[in-house]
Amino acid sequence: MAACSSSFTFCNRTTTFHSPVPQRKTLVTKTQFSVPTKSSESNFFGSRLSHSSYLSPLSSSSLKCSIFAKQVNKGQAAPDFTLKDQNGKPVSLKKYKGKPVVLYFYPADETPGCTKQACAFRDSYEKFKKAGAEVIGISGDDSASHKAFASKYKLPYTLLSDEGNKVRKDWGVPGDLFGALPGRQTYVLDKNGVVQLIYNNQFQPEKHIDETLKFLKAA
Repeated sequence: MAACSSSFTFCNRTTTFHSPVPQRKTLVTKTQFSVPTKSSESNFFGSRLSHSSYLSPLSSSSLKCSIFAKQVNKGQAAPDFTLKDQNGKPVSLKKYKGKPVVLYFYPADETPGCTKQACAFRDSYEKFKKAGAEVIGISGDDSASHKAFASKYKLPYTLLSDEGNKVRKDWGVPGDLFGALPGRQTYVLDKNGVVQLIYNNQFQPEKHIDETLKFLKAA
């Protein structure tokens, strides 16, 4: 998906006013700018943005929800859920009990950072298998989007569709910019489904792979 760029068009207009004082002129420069209304994609955050998402101020209620949301912590049993995979089949987290699970939440399919992260997990997938771990990616995209994404980049692991971001909210995955953007967070669960590592880095997606492999090898 090609990234769209945002731009501002500035128009300078100079208006001359004649003051009552002879031979004196006052110059007033008026600057106008227009903001594009098309959706754009941020390469920096790896998330799709629309003009309404970054121009509209956050309400006090949304800030309150982002601050006091539930959160899954280290040492806690991961809450179970059932979501559809890229083939439209329902998959429950409890299905993976008995083996370590690397569960990563990412903003969206086909954005630069998320593509880089997905391909890095793909390239290290055999190392995760050797460690006995299963890799699962979750975003708010639907199953059709996940299927196209997985097919295009030959992703060998499961992608789950969290439409409406219900699981993301239930787990308390932090967003970026006060919750204006979906966050990028990885959880490592042990074979009993207990969270042993939580890693968050929005700007260096490949580090999620390095940190989780390092942890699994040391475990």
